[in-house]
Amino acid sequence: MSDRSLATQEEKDRRYTIYLVIIAVLGWSLASYDSNLLTLTMPAIADDFNLSSGILGVLGFIVFGAEFVIALFVGWGMDRKGRKWMWMFCLIMAALFTGLTYFVQEFWQLALVRALASGFAQAELAVSITLVNEQVPSKHRGFLYSIVQGGWPIGVFMASGLYLLVGGLGWRTVYLFGVIPLVLVAIGRYKVRESERYLHLKAMRKAVAANDQPEVARLSAERPMNADDLKKGSVRQLFATPGPVRSVLTRLTVTWLFYATSYVATNLYIAYWLTAEKGWTSDQAAVLLLFCGGIGFFFYLLGGVLGEKFGRRNVLVISGVLVGPLNLALLLIMNYVWVAIVFFLIYQATNGTWSGAGYAYQGESFPTRVRAIAIGWMGAMFVGGLMLGSLFWTVLSSTTNLTVTWIVIGVVLGCGQGIATFWLPNIKPGQELEEIAT
Repeated sequence: MSDRSLATQEEKDRRYTIYLVIIAVLGWSLASYDSNLLTLTMPAIADDFNLSSGILGVLGFIVFGAEFVIALFVGWGMDRKGRKWMWMFCLIMAALFTGLTYFVQEFWQLALVRALASGFAQAELAVSITLVNEQVPSKHRGFLYSIVQGGWPIGVFMASGLYLLVGGLGWRTVYLFGVIPLVLVAIGRYKVRESERYLHLKAMRKAVAANDQPEVARLSAERPMNADDLKKGSVRQLFATPGPVRSVLTRLTVTWLFYATSYVATNLYIAYWLTAEKGWTSDQAAVLLLFCGGIGFFFYLLGGVLGEKFGRRNVLVISGVLVGPLNLALLLIMNYVWVAIVFFLIYQATNGTWSGAGYAYQGESFPTRVRAIAIGWMGAMFVGGLMLGSLFWTVLSSTTNLTVTWIVIGVVLGCGQGIATFWLPNIKPGQELEEIAT
């Protein structure tokens, strides 16, 4: 290939990488957007259907349950149908059920439609982790994916903006308008390429199944892959075969369960806790969360940059170790300004720097032959942690008080999150995925 042809190809690859990251950012923004539409419209929906707080809790549990199941389904789908196919499918399903929310007439219709809309929207995370990490250059993989993760606070602002623009027309109209950006991004994804690593995996499976040893050797030389383990099937390789892959999965699972369970206190119930324990008003809590989310975009990028320089596992260790002590400090202090400062740090440790480094770390921790199934599993574990945390919060707040509840979920489990990160393997940044695991 001539120097001019090489330069032209490099420019095309650079443009495609930019396009892929933009499409992925928009997709994750829309997952956040869909989730926050439900949060913003919940009071109006409750009034319209005469729903009690207990019934709203049931709705939340149903939505979490759907997200758990769909995350597992999406992992299998990426493994069998392809990364791009599943990416398109998830967004189209999210758009369909977001639009159908306009037509619901009673609680169980609402629960079904919102469970499916939220489930497919949240599955965006698992697909983008897999597809983007498999396609972007290894040198900047962590930073580029941290930009994608920064789409979450963008989605918060999109949902808030739409609600302010059309909320006066009724909550149903909000969901009807909510379909438009989802459809536009789905159209934009048409030009996204299928992952070359997935196509290689597909060809390798075919060669192994046909016992075509010359083709297996050729494909292995092209991209190293453990052909013997490939014969066992993805699920068996991941869960039933002792070795480094199962070990990494176990350690990541424990870490993310601690993280998600503790996250419930600091991110899901925080507004209620601030008003009940610290004497804040709802408006003050909302302003704090909006400020943390807006500035938080840059902390996602910071997590990505630090991960490229010092290693993503090390960023997870520092972020995780801070959570428990900061949560304890938040419990003990009462000064309004210091509460705001400490919570700002908690928010960035549990969102920006953790996610900015953590999800690229997940993507590079597994070989291509099991990556999709593993990432789907990790998505389900995050939701499982949210379900556990919500259950703990409900039981503890009903049987004790909010102080004990915060100590158990925010402080003790937060410390568990930090401790668990020390057992994660340290992966040198900048490596090709095949150099890390085959």
